[in-house]
Amino acid sequence: MMRKRTLLTVIPLLLLVGAGYGFWRFRTGAKESPYVTVPAQREDVTQVVSSTGTLQAVITVQVGSQVSGTIDKLFADFNSKVKKEQVIAQLNQDKFQAAVDQARANLLAAQANVAKAKVTIEDTQRTLERNKELMKRELIAQSEMDTAQTAYDAAVAQYQVNRAQVNQAQAALNQSMVDLNNTVIHSPVDGIVVSRNVDVGQTVAASLQAPTFFTIANDLSKMEVHTSVDEADVGNVNEGQEVTFTVDAFPARRFRGKVYQVRNAPTIVQNVVTYDAVVRIDNKELLLKPGMTANVQFLVSRKENVLTVPNVAMRFKPPDQKNEAQELLRQEQSRAAPKVGARRTSRPGSGGGGARGGRRLTIYVLRGIEAEPMEVQLGITDGSKTEVMSGDLKENDSVIIGMASGVTAQGQTGIANPFQPARPGGFGFR
Repeated sequence: MMRKRTLLTVIPLLLLVGAGYGFWRFRTGAKESPYVTVPAQREDVTQVVSSTGTLQAVITVQVGSQVSGTIDKLFADFNSKVKKEQVIAQLNQDKFQAAVDQARANLLAAQANVAKAKVTIEDTQRTLERNKELMKRELIAQSEMDTAQTAYDAAVAQYQVNRAQVNQAQAALNQSMVDLNNTVIHSPVDGIVVSRNVDVGQTVAASLQAPTFFTIANDLSKMEVHTSVDEADVGNVNEGQEVTFTVDAFPARRFRGKVYQVRNAPTIVQNVVTYDAVVRIDNKELLLKPGMTANVQFLVSRKENVLTVPNVAMRFKPPDQKNEAQELLRQEQSRAAPKVGARRTSRPGSGGGGARGGRRLTIYVLRGIEAEPMEVQLGITDGSKTEVMSGDLKENDSVIIGMASGVTAQGQTGIANPFQPARPGGFGFR
């Protein structure tokens, strides 16, 4: 009986305590903030321009042949180190040697004709002198004198023709010698053979275009990256600017270089305008090879220990302003494209261009359980966080990046991912 009385006393007491705890939890939960926040922190911010490019040697020479023929010998292969004027290939020389012999024989024949013409000149000159003496004595007719003079003049002319033929034969011999010498292919530079495109026994024709035998990189310890920079970013790329890049072969290693040249010639592909920026790099370890794809980052600006906010905070809008923001967005999208020369303005917090120091934008800071708007001036960004240059924001202030999921009037909350799209009654992103 005593036990039953005790139970009747304890059970109501426990129920009363449970109800009180539940009421306290309900009241406490109602006062919890419905916002998701992160503290404003001081960090390093690095702004870069990203691009991709291809590695290649600073000087790459394609070695070919000026004459047609059959490849007789090869003295270099892939990765062979060669010196300037070193013999790296040779064509079959039989036809070219025969052409040289024939040209030499033609030269000798032309020289013999010169000697013959010289003798003829001397003979006709003697005849002309005798006829002149006889003419003075009136022992011959004028016609004989004219005939002797004509024979002499013809012999002199023939001598000049034969001398010209000697020069022609000499030029033909020189051309044949040049062709013979061109059958021996020399390296034009010191370097390393990157590619070999021919084999022994292969016939090459140089009638229209010189065939390429080898591709020689002058010095692989000095290389360059040719990158395509978008027209919107080319203003941030300058000669001498520091550059870092990675390649797929060494993903954990970051290589460094400097901008050597920003070329003015545009490249237009499907109405996309890019410019070629050349980056010179040091490759003393010979880790980088021609043709590798480089993921390049041009260092635009770097600031250390500056106050920053996450970029997601710039897209947040409280629920009471969400409808207004959506209406403004619809109005902006419905407007016609601005006319050429029209002056564009940007509202504070719109993300448009600001003053020299940076654009101005409104973020929201948690004060107690309320979202307080705060206008700040932004600086450089690395894509995930942005520098705050001025404003009332202080370090460790709670910057709102989103709203807790399932927020109701009774204060029931659940934490939501601020990077997910807003659901009805959920996030307050613009």
